[in-house]
Amino acid sequence: MTGAGDEGTEYQYGLRSEMARDASRVEAFSDAVIAIVLTLMAFELLQLGPQQPDQPGLAGALIREWPAYLAYVITFAIVGQVWLTHHNMWRYVVRVDQMLLVLNLLLLLFVAAIPFAARLLSDNLQGTVGDQRLTAALYVGTALGEALFFNLSWWWARRRHLLHPGLDPRLARAVARRFLLGPLLYLVAFAVAFVDPILSLAAYFLLTALYVIRGPGDLPSSRPRPS
Repeated sequence: MTGAGDEGTEYQYGLRSEMARDASRVEAFSDAVIAIVLTLMAFELLQLGPQQPDQPGLAGALIREWPAYLAYVITFAIVGQVWLTHHNMWRYVVRVDQMLLVLNLLLLLFVAAIPFAARLLSDNLQGTVGDQRLTAALYVGTALGEALFFNLSWWWARRRHLLHPGLDPRLARAVARRFLLGPLLYLVAFAVAFVDPILSLAAYFLLTALYVIRGPGDLPSSRPRPS
């Protein structure tokens, strides 16, 4: 039975009728995707093919697979940088909306493609110059895509007031500037891929090191407890 006050009332859609949600489930899902990416990458790249007569023994087999191991090291650094950046960024996100969920999914779309790009890199690192250029362009393009959606996610979270209300606006702007630096540098590496593919990959590998150095928005350094 309905009360007298409910008679004649109809549900009217409105934003105030919808329930908000915190960011914990998004973080857990993203962490799971990144963990699966690392697992698939290791499974794809850290393999040994059948031994050949001209390269007998384990040492010969390991030497023959050096492109795969190089691709693994570079790609692990990339995925590790993605996880660090995502972990640090989402410390400040206290609420999510539909668009932020979509932007995060699009970011993970590029992250999930990294094992495929790494396999191409391993298979074509010793191929023709044309194949090397295409492979490097796809590889750096994948990383460029995730960097762009990092920027869009942070921009949207700031615009829609989804960040912690106590976040200093100056820090929010500093994080935005740091995020913007990534796509700009990746564009340079993408352009270099058509000139020298190997140099492009080396430059991109060095660029990932910039995000290992502590900057705005990262976790603070630990301090020794007073004795």
